[in-house]
Amino acid sequence: MTEVVLALSVVFITASVLLVIANQFGFSPIPFYIIAGLITGVFVDQPELVELAQWGIAFLVFVFGLRLDVSDLQSVLRDGEVVAITQVAVVGPIAVIVGYLFAISFGFDEPIRNAIYFGAAATLSSTIVGAGVFKAELRNNLVHGRLASSIHLFDDLIAIAVVLVLSAEVITDPTVVTSKLGFGVLFLIAGLFIYRHGFELLVRAADGTDELVLMGSISILIAFMPAAEIAGISIVIGAFAAGIAIRNDRAESLSMRNGIESIKDFFVAIFFVTIGALVQLPDLEGLLIASVLIGLVLLVNPLIQLVTFLYEGYDSRTAFLASSSLNQISEFSLIIAIQALLLGTIADALFDAIILAAVTTMLLTVVGRRYEDQIYDRVVAPLVGGRQSRFVDTHSQVDERLSGHVVVIGYGRQGRQLVERLTELGEPYVVVDNDPALWEELDAECRNYVLGDAQNDYTREKARLNEARLLVSTVDHQPVSRSLLAVETDADMIVRASSSSEAADLLDSGATFVSVPSVLAADGLVDTVREVIEDDRELSRIKTEQLTTLRELERRGLATRFERS
Repeated sequence: MTEVVLALSVVFITASVLLVIANQFGFSPIPFYIIAGLITGVFVDQPELVELAQWGIAFLVFVFGLRLDVSDLQSVLRDGEVVAITQVAVVGPIAVIVGYLFAISFGFDEPIRNAIYFGAAATLSSTIVGAGVFKAELRNNLVHGRLASSIHLFDDLIAIAVVLVLSAEVITDPTVVTSKLGFGVLFLIAGLFIYRHGFELLVRAADGTDELVLMGSISILIAFMPAAEIAGISIVIGAFAAGIAIRNDRAESLSMRNGIESIKDFFVAIFFVTIGALVQLPDLEGLLIASVLIGLVLLVNPLIQLVTFLYEGYDSRTAFLASSSLNQISEFSLIIAIQALLLGTIADALFDAIILAAVTTMLLTVVGRRYEDQIYDRVVAPLVGGRQSRFVDTHSQVDERLSGHVVVIGYGRQGRQLVERLTELGEPYVVVDNDPALWEELDAECRNYVLGDAQNDYTREKARLNEARLLVSTVDHQPVSRSLLAVETDADMIVRASSSSEAADLLDSGATFVSVPSVLAADGLVDTVREVIEDDRELSRIKTEQLTTLRELERRGLATRFERS
């Protein structure tokens, strides 16, 4: 225990100092956490680091389970199933074969196991890094962010099954493997049972006290993890089962989620620092394995994902941005490697190679984010530009005589309302959206539409932007807004921003008007308060009007399905 406390002290003292530097210059904290880990590794021995990493990752998996719901699973089936399955089906076997050749060549014990460890590291991508790098896109539910999120979820579910299988001491013994899988299934069933019946009792017992709901949720985690260890499976599986046991769709769960989010930051720091601390200078064997692993993760995975996204009909920019968030080794792969290290079933050279490759790919993902536009323009666009033009032609419907029309970017909630209003006014319009999932609806509901990337010249040409008198973008994404404002056209432009400072910059760049939802919502709230104060009778009218509006949105599916703007 003294060693663990010392390790924690070194971790947080080092991380705190470097985090101040990161905040001062506006850098991502991930590289600085890893640098803190490299420093920590000088003072703390590997056993303590492995224990910290295992507990840190277990809590993060608990948070992952907490966030998991039916809509998440539906998003996987809707958005990412073909790409995710293709990636696993193509890269997985190749990586396992390469791993087996390494194991045979270097004389590793249990070559099949080591081949699977290598294959998992090469195939699965990181939820923490991917979601962290693309947090704005996930928050705004942009297409590439949603695609990446769905594939991360698919990878994580596969990884949980792999963890269960590899936790068996002898994977060639069907009885042992079946036993491990059986225990895993029992834990998941227990989690689902508590989700259905037990969590409701917890909320009632807490009697609306937020602190008791939070403590009860943490208690479920504390109960499941030791139980998993007693059952002989990874504590990570227990943590995942505890996560799905907690309902996150109730109003009473809001403060609990906020409390767990605050604790999560603590464990995110532990995760990245301890992984950095586990990095060792590899020998030639480890360096060769790490190099091949990095090549598979950074080059082969994104290439296969990019091609599959394009085949599925996504535009080249969306396909590139989604695949570029999937080129880092998953924390679940690290869980598998750490579990194997504790069991003594992974070769030291392979373990060191996986850790080194994980740190390298995570750092390169963060750094590469700054240069993704240049990479796309210089490498990807020249290779697939022609194919995208043909796709836009096939999936668009625009009257060639159209002029003086309104171009609406985005067919989410705001876009649909705009189209409805323009239709009522008899104004001609063209809708531009890049989500193939909306193509049938665009075809059925819109007179003129273009399925393509609004940042693409050909898409804008297809929408006859040069002939338009007004462009309205409902997409809250600064690169999209700036790309539109850079177009030479006489059309007035209304774009969207997330803050007043960003709105001021866009106005300076030529926007006619900038919609800031938070400001508009605040203005609306002020107007509502004024109406209520001036006349108490207004309260019933306001309530009736809002209830009518919400029911209408729910009837049309806009309240939940089309929150993407």
